[in-house]
Amino acid sequence: MTKPHLLHLDASARRNGHSRTLSARYAEAWRAAHPDGRYTYRDLVAAPVPFIDEAWTEICDHALANGITDPRRLPEGVRTPAQRAAWAVVEPLLAELVSADEVLIGVPMYNYGVPASLKAWIDQVTFPRARLETRVVVTAARGGTYAPGTPREPVDHQERYLRDFFAGHFGVQDVTVIAVELTNALVDPWLSDARPAYQESYAAALAEVAA
Repeated sequence: MTKPHLLHLDASARRNGHSRTLSARYAEAWRAAHPDGRYTYRDLVAAPVPFIDEAWTEICDHALANGITDPRRLPEGVRTPAQRAAWAVVEPLLAELVSADEVLIGVPMYNYGVPASLKAWIDQVTFPRARLETRVVVTAARGGTYAPGTPREPVDHQERYLRDFFAGHFGVQDVTVIAVELTNALVDPWLSDARPAYQESYAAALAEVAA
């Protein structure tokens, strides 16, 4: 029987950010529950993934033109030195993703969306009509509140983007988002009245991670 595999990504620029704290606790609980499991960790800030280049687009175009959806066949489009260099970046990232039973992403909201560090990883591993048999857990942090029914709900391009991405590109519907809201209340005097709401949100997120 194949051992379970957790792929853990962190994308926060803060060493002790909320999304990192939550993802670390989740990973710790997962490893305790799966002592024989395989655990892969990538800090996308400490070791950034390069942006895709033209050679990557050529590999992608070859896959589209030839109806390639199996990641094992993607090297068929690797023919030039530039394409080989691009594939050298993609191959380990994609192998980790394809082999993962569960993907854990610690991600803050930056400017209504996800950090460029995470977007760079997403671009590298996304090829046409791929499908994954995995589940995704996102531990998210937001400076304000974007919860359902709040004024800023329509501009949440963090949770909605990740759900749309995994469903649209990989057919993954099993996405759990555990979010702490109003983290800016710790530093922004204008949000000082929101600190109790932040504390309640953080406590709820920690409890959900533990559960």
